[in-house]
Amino acid sequence: MPLYEHVYLARQDASTQQVEELTTQLKGVIEGLGGSIKKTEYWGVKSLSYRLRKNRKAHFTLMDIDAPPPAINEIERLERLNEDVVRYLTIRVDAHEDGPSAMMRRAERDRDRDERRDRGRDRDRRSSDESEDAVNGTEE
Repeated sequence: MPLYEHVYLARQDASTQQVEELTTQLKGVIEGLGGSIKKTEYWGVKSLSYRLRKNRKAHFTLMDIDAPPPAINEIERLERLNEDVVRYLTIRVDAHEDGPSAMMRRAERDRDRDERRDRGRDRDRRSSDESEDAVNGTEE
């Protein structure tokens, strides 16, 4: 069966639970039509470059799918009918990417960068406290 990467954007008004339920519904449709989902990633709420249907933000979800073309046609039809789905994109790929997607790696990299920055602030704060103690003549 062909391999696909499918990303859909849900309205920011929808809760995370509603987005997960929609993903579960789409997964059921794909499995019912003889396909399977290899991986799902919820990327969170992100800002859009421009407004889509009066929305400035959206929930992003990625699915790696191994399914026949009629299954893809069916989930795209369901997404067109669903008011919560703002946009979707399905791309046929030769092989699924192992490990986390580029968006998840970026999120991890940003988290690591923030942790390093916070550690640097703590170090600066401690050194300034020590210098103040030296100036005031109080040492522990």
